[in-house]
Amino acid sequence: MIRRLLTACAAGLLGALAVGTPALAHGADAPDGTDFRTTVTTLAPDLPGLTVRLIEAGARLELTNRTGRTIEVLGYSGEPYLEIRPDGAYENRNSPTTYINQTLDADTEPPASADPTLPPAWQRTGTEPVARWHDRRTHWVEESRPPQVSADPGHTHRIRDWTVPLRDGVTPIELRGTLDWVPPPNPGTWWLACVVGALLVGALGLLPTAGRAGRTVTSALAVGFALAGAGAVVLAVGRELDAGAAGAGGVLEGLLAGQIWPVLTGLGAVAAAAYALARRPAADFALALAGACLALFAGVANAAVFGRSVAPVSWPAGSARLLVAAVIVIGVGGTLVGVLRLRATPPDRTAPPAGTDDQPRLAAATGSNP
Repeated sequence: MIRRLLTACAAGLLGALAVGTPALAHGADAPDGTDFRTTVTTLAPDLPGLTVRLIEAGARLELTNRTGRTIEVLGYSGEPYLEIRPDGAYENRNSPTTYINQTLDADTEPPASADPTLPPAWQRTGTEPVARWHDRRTHWVEESRPPQVSADPGHTHRIRDWTVPLRDGVTPIELRGTLDWVPPPNPGTWWLACVVGALLVGALGLLPTAGRAGRTVTSALAVGFALAGAGAVVLAVGRELDAGAAGAGGVLEGLLAGQIWPVLTGLGAVAAAAYALARRPAADFALALAGACLALFAGVANAAVFGRSVAPVSWPAGSARLLVAAVIVIGVGGTLVGVLRLRATPPDRTAPPAGTDDQPRLAAATGSNP
């Protein structure tokens, strides 16, 4: 039963690798990555205590106000849209921008009741002086590509320079930045590397399971699993930092809310590595099961980065792609090694078959006649 289960896991993983490219490369939503790079260039005039950064692969702006005064963000019609006060963040329910920015759908229309000429109706949205919002001035929301990108998608293009107007009392502030198209990598190349790497690792399962060679393979796999498991946790932390988590408490809360499976499978891979290094009898099964979970929940689940130029992590996209590929290679390869080893291990024949009469054996041992 265990062997059939692991064989099914291995087949499922290989199937995911074979069909995963078109499904996961879709990832048009920012949390899975994007091919449009948004950059903040200046905040003019510079105001001490007022900071801004991009989160969720550039899909949202985060404005933190530690000035002790109220900072206002103006909407698309120049109306008051957000206020970041010392006691929290507020949004104007009469601002059409409030409703437009609730989705990335370019066809979203505000309700008829939203009138930018009406006095602001402020509603509190947070108790910290921090506001996070989608702003269509900073990223591309259309389903079709810009004309210059459609004409030449293989090169980087400046789509526009953008400006988000702010206000400190009656003093205007401009948040400026750029929006660029960055050609995405070829996901097929990354998937091919994953398949080849996983098969090479899986070939270790053809080596003898006993003796020095078997111990060496087990030790090498255990080290690989420990590194890949730690990498899965690092990747989950990177995604939470990019999502705007601040401090250890914020990161932990984000991991528990949105990255629990990658974290658990990463820690499980580290535990399986320790189990294997301790020479436990079921090490092959532990590594195979941990590898299947690692590849699916921490590898394939993040594989949209193979086809995106901007990854949803707080470091360069190339590093994220390498990390995801390593997790998939170790996870799938380790599963294959476990399946091959378990299939090659002969069943335990030391116990007598069910129903065998043990009386003659006991009589011989005691010297008595039956």
